[in-house]
Amino acid sequence: MPKIIPIKDLKNTAEISEMVHSAEEPIYVTKNGYGDMVIMSVEMYESTMKRLSMYRELELSEKQIESGKTKDARESLGNLKEKYGI
Repeated sequence: MPKIIPIKDLKNTAEISEMVHSAEEPIYVTKNGYGDMVIMSVEMYESTMKRLSMYRELELSEKQIESGKTKDARESLGNLKEKYGI
């Protein structure tokens, strides 16, 4: 279940830091009862960005496959072996 805190709780920075590092998901911050911000540790942010990048690359690959922009792997490896005398 997501952790939700009011914005006034951000005053206690040491407690917030401990909270974001121990949480396994982002912490939602509300202002006047409505969602305002999301905070997370640097490690979680970097992990999320890596995952997002991977999904973007997969999406690009799927689009290339759909549009026929692919090459046969065996043929490509054969060409490389021939080119570099492997």
